[in-house]
Parts: sequence; C-alpha cells; structure tokens
Amino acid sequence: MATKRLGVGMIGGGFVGKFHIRSWVAVRDADILGVVSRPDDNTAEEAVALIRQLGVGQAKVYESVADMIADPAIHALWICAPNFVRIEIMEEIADAIEGGKGELIGVACEKPLGRNAAEARRMLELVEKVGLLDGYLENQLFAPAIVRGKELLWSRGAALTGPPYLARAAEEHSGPHMPWFWQGELQGGGVLNDMMCHSVEVARFLLTAPGAARDTLTPVKVSAHTSCLKWQQPHYADRLAANSGGKTDYRKRPAEDFARALVEYRDSDGNERVVEATTSWCFVGAGLRLSMEMLGPEYSLSVNTLDAGPKVFFSREVKGDAGEDIVEKQNAEMGLMPVVSDEGAEYGYIGEDRHMVQSFLAGTRPSENFSDGVAVTELLMTAYMSADQEKTIPFPPPDLATFVPAVAKGEWRP
Repeated sequence: MATKRLGVGMIGGGFVGKFHIRSWVAVRDADILGVVSRPDDNTAEEAVALIRQLGVGQAKVYESVADMIADPAIHALWICAPNFVRIEIMEEIADAIEGGKGELIGVACEKPLGRNAAEARRMLELVEKVGLLDGYLENQLFAPAIVRGKELLWSRGAALTGPPYLARAAEEHSGPHMPWFWQGELQGGGVLNDMMCHSVEVARFLLTAPGAARDTLTPVKVSAHTSCLKWQQPHYADRLAANSGGKTDYRKRPAEDFARALVEYRDSDGNERVVEATTSWCFVGAGLRLSMEMLGPEYSLSVNTLDAGPKVFFSREVKGDAGEDIVEKQNAEMGLMPVVSDEGAEYGYIGEDRHMVQSFLAGTRPSENFSDGVAVTELLMTAYMSADQEKTIPFPPPDLATFVPAVAKGEWRP
C-alpha cells in the first residue's frame, strides 16, 4: 500500500485526541481525514471542527471504525479511545481487514496498551495477525528535553566516563479530567496504571544507549508502594462522587492516588541499572509537573516542565473563569504561574506523531511499538503485585499473564 501522504483516522476525539490534533500543525506529509467516537459522546464532532479550524485535514465523522477502514483515503489509525474499549477497537480493526473491507498501513495506540498483561499481549497478537505496522504512543520519549538531554549525556558524559546507572521520572497533577479514569474497573487501576506507564518507560529509555535495542537492559526485580493519600478522605470522595453522578465511590472502591516503584535492571555486562518512578494524583501546584533525572559517574540531567518557559503574574483583582490556558491540569488563575508555551512540543506529542507518520510512510516499524507497550504493562502489573504483597518481586513473576490488580477488580482496600 504505497502512498506519499498519509491519511489518518482518529479513534476518539477527546482530551488526548485533541492533543494529537493540535500537534498536527507541525507534522508533515499527513492529514487527519476522519474521526470516530463512541455513541455516548460527541467528541467526534468537536474534533472534526478543531481539525478543520487548524487546517490539518478535511476531516469528517465516520459511523464506525470499519467504515473508516473502508475509505481508501485512510491509511493509518490513531487509537485515542478510553482504556476499556481498546481491545474491542483492535478486534474491529482486525475483523475489518480480514474481511476485506479495506486496507491499512499501520495503527498507533495511546498508552497504556492494555489494562493488564493479557490485554496488552492481545493487542500485539491482533496487529501481528493482520500484518500492520504498530506504534505505541508514548509521548515523553519524544519530548525535546529528553531527546536532546539523552543525546548530550551519552555522547559526552557516557562516552568519556561510563554509562549512566540511575534514572528518575515523576508525573504529578491533581487528578484526571474524566470520571472513568478514577474507576479501577474501567481504567485498569489508579495512578500507577494511568501515569507510571510514562515514567518507567522514559526512565528506561534514558538508561538505554542511543540506537541500542530494548533488551540490552533486562528487568530483574520490581518493588513498589501504593496509597490513597487524598481522594479517599470524605470531603474529596464526595467531590468525586458528585462529579461522576455517583459512579465513582472512593469511600468503598478507591484507587491509588500515589504510587512509587523501583525497577532494577541488568545491562549486557551484568551491571546494575536502576529506574525510580513516582506518580500522583494528589499534587497541587500550578498544574501538571513532569520531572526526569539521569545520573552517571561524572554527569547528570535534570528536566522539569514547570521550569521550562516564561512566567506570568495576575493579582487578586484579575478574576476570570477557570481554565487550562496556561498549563495542563491548571489549578489557579491568579498569582505567579509558569507558562508551558507549547504543550504539544514540550510533552513530546509533535515528535511522536512525526515519527509514527514517517515510519508508516517508509514501511518500517516505529521505534516505540506494541512490543514496548507489552513490556511496560508487564512492569506495571509486577509493581501492583509488589505493592499488594509488600515485597520485592523477581521479574518476570510466574502468574504475570493472568494477573489483574485488586484495584481493577474493585477489591483494593488501603
């Protein structure tokens, strides 16, 4: 299926889908031509309006994923729908292709690839079954600060004094937008599943030599801790219940709002390499904060997205509507505020979308793909085991393929 310009269909036009759409203004050789969303929301119409407003494609709303595949103008799909429908969507894609309803070059899927190891492996099996190229949309690996920082530390520090041995990554904000994110059964867990998928992968990426295969670092053990520090408190549990129409009940069915994990690796020479990841939904600051560090024998890297750009100040006389015009997950509209000038670029969405487009057009598998998504999910599930059992777990544990966290079954009681 040869083409010089990629026609892209978006599955899901909500929060993360709109991040990709806004980032598309910096993506070449591709147009977003269609959007499909679930019948119970209107995000497809909103997304199409934004696509046309930004001039990134003459998009239209499709009735189904199969209809989008049947359109010869669509060459690749971006899965940006909620976690609990990912398998259903991938099965529809596979059925449509196997049934001869259309052709595709590839499919890219947002994080996490699955709510557990079995789901993630099923996603990989389905994409391999129908012979599609596959991309795992892990934006933080493509953030300019990470790409450039890694390049410099490995080319100068590591080349002269030895490879890095410790990487830390943290993602923190005050909580997700949509009610389903808070519900363990739908999302697959709490903050560990929702955000540590970013942190463990970007830290692993920093410790991996440029151009080296993922398996040059082998995970050998995982230790983790989870807590519900804020949102199980009665005042905040009541707020979640009100925001969700009673569907989210953190008094009876909480999910973790804080998680920490330590992943120990061995490199190809048997040397220890350590990833330290921290995530929370109980951070109250200006808004979303991403921080990463890498340490080596004679060098270090430090990144904090809230320190990356200009700052503004509004006095208490400036009283406006609440919004997110300054930073994602914004918590205030007055005082001294850091400004993330271009979130799509800063967080890596532009870089990852460019990479996926160029890989699909070249007929090559993206460097971050479904196999990586499976590896991340397996680490997260092992972290849940460690937190539940309050001990370090050797990797891989024997029951990894069938494990479902207690929080995902509505059975976690902190």
